[in-house]
Amino acid sequence: MMSEHEKHTEFLRQCIRYDESARRQELAAGISQLQRDMRCVRRAVWLMALLTALVVAGLGYEVILGDDFPHKTPQFIINIISGFCLGALISILGFIGLGLVYRWKLNQKREECRQLVTKLLESRLGKPITTPLPDPPVGEGAGGTSLLPTK
Repeated sequence: MMSEHEKHTEFLRQCIRYDESARRQELAAGISQLQRDMRCVRRAVWLMALLTALVVAGLGYEVILGDDFPHKTPQFIINIISGFCLGALISILGFIGLGLVYRWKLNQKREECRQLVTKLLESRLGKPITTPLPDPPVGEGAGGTSLLPTK
């Protein structure tokens, strides 16, 4: 299943294929690279979330089912487990930030694609004709019902 963002990006990639310039190739390659990077970051976030869940489950197992938990377990084991969990949580935050940066860059590339498609359409079809849309009659909304209070 593709998200709406991915569908729009794929549509723009298909549209710029009609352009023969080198700029099209640069945009297509840049979009592909950013999409790959975003997939890698998404997988890394899931991996860190899984690691965090495993560490919490292991620690929870020891707390709930272990006899005399704080006194029996060596302190360095607890410190190692806590360090893994904290490191994974910090990594998740870092990867989320990196994902946001990649999303911002992808949005910039999409805007460049829109500009390229607009230039391509104008060069082949000419400038669009802009005619103002007629204003709806005053007091009529959807279905002919009045939006203004009646007397």
